[in-house]
Amino acid sequence: MKILQPAGWPRPKGYANGVSAKGLSVFVSGMIAWDPHGKLVTSNFAGQVRQTLSNVVEVLAEANAKPEHIVRMTWYVVSKTEYVAAQKEIGAAYREIMGRHYPAMTAVEVSSLMEDGARVEIEVTALIPE
Repeated sequence: MKILQPAGWPRPKGYANGVSAKGLSVFVSGMIAWDPHGKLVTSNFAGQVRQTLSNVVEVLAEANAKPEHIVRMTWYVVSKTEYVAAQKEIGAAYREIMGRHYPAMTAVEVSSLMEDGARVEIEVTALIPE
């Protein structure tokens, strides 16, 4: 995998502008903060991010993929205000669960998610090197 960083551009914090990679593609659908029984673990935004990231890692493991194989993440959040207010906690949870691997990421504020009570949904694309 190669991080795409144009010369002269400021280095982004917590994500990459672009990534190129080759390998086996793994696509993880939108994960939310469900426990193994399909129940939301908390209404707290940062707590939901933590569980959602853990769920992403668990699904990746089914393909023998790890967080460092992720090349793209899309975050759907119901409140930009909540996201910004929880950035410190989100960053700590991210580093604990995902490590210091920062793929190309997009965050989008949406009016709601399909599951009532969900505050964040994350989908990823991973490439396992050949």
